[in-house]
Amino acid sequence: MELSEITVHRMNPQIDPGLHVWGWEIPVYLFLGGLVAGMMILGGHLLVRGHGRRPQSVCHRLPALAIALLSLGMLALFLDLEHKRFVWRLYTTFEITSPMSWGAWILLLVYPALVAAFLVARGTLRPDLARRIGQLNMALGALLGIYTGILLSALGARPLWNSALLGPLFLLSGLSSAAALVHLLARDREEQTLFMKADNAFLATELVLLVLFFLGLVSSTRVHLEAARLFFGGPLTALFWVFVVGLGLVVPLVIQPLAVRHRVAHTAVAPLLVIAGGLALRFVIVYAGQMSHWR
Repeated sequence: MELSEITVHRMNPQIDPGLHVWGWEIPVYLFLGGLVAGMMILGGHLLVRGHGRRPQSVCHRLPALAIALLSLGMLALFLDLEHKRFVWRLYTTFEITSPMSWGAWILLLVYPALVAAFLVARGTLRPDLARRIGQLNMALGALLGIYTGILLSALGARPLWNSALLGPLFLLSGLSSAAALVHLLARDREEQTLFMKADNAFLATELVLLVLFFLGLVSSTRVHLEAARLFFGGPLTALFWVFVVGLGLVVPLVIQPLAVRHRVAHTAVAPLLVIAGGLALRFVIVYAGQMSHWR
């Protein structure tokens, strides 16, 4: 048998765009989707607790803001689509094994749930419905937040994404970003303290999930270990450890507990760092996943 050797030149994502399929649109969509998911869970929690009866409660402003942010995320997703004219076909069927199909239908249910929460907050619907609508928003928010991670983890061709922890990780990241944003918007002192404490818990849990995520990579196959090396001496090392872990998780975890105890002045620095860190996490995971592959 004659031995043939094939040599391929000119392999880079600028000349061969198929090597780098997703640009900035997908990380932005995943971030805004996770942020809205967290806002739905936290806003729904306030409605369940009866905060809708408080005139100064932040739950009155969250639904409209969530609708606007989710629409921006959907716009980013639409810009990424190759065949934009056929997007409607996602709603002519339901593929139970397709994360994209699940996401399309979850998003279709999220909008009316947010509209219902908006009407409750404005006093248009009966107050006794607030609890049920709050529970509905919490349930759909959890599904939306987990879906943003499962969308990536279902793509087994990329070793970095091939982890069941991406769903919970993105959900926790969305919750921490939402708690930081809601904390900035809240005027009620009790709600400010509530969300600052909640954000500390979310950030600590997110750190634990990141540790488990990397332990799963380094203890798996060679290709998974190579994917982990992107963050340990690889091209994404500084971006991940400085902006995602350092500024996005560790620094807020130092500042916010001190602010809760009134040992440092309460400022917007820590919440803004959390939000920026959540966005950076999506960019890092999406781009790193496209750099990892089976060899």
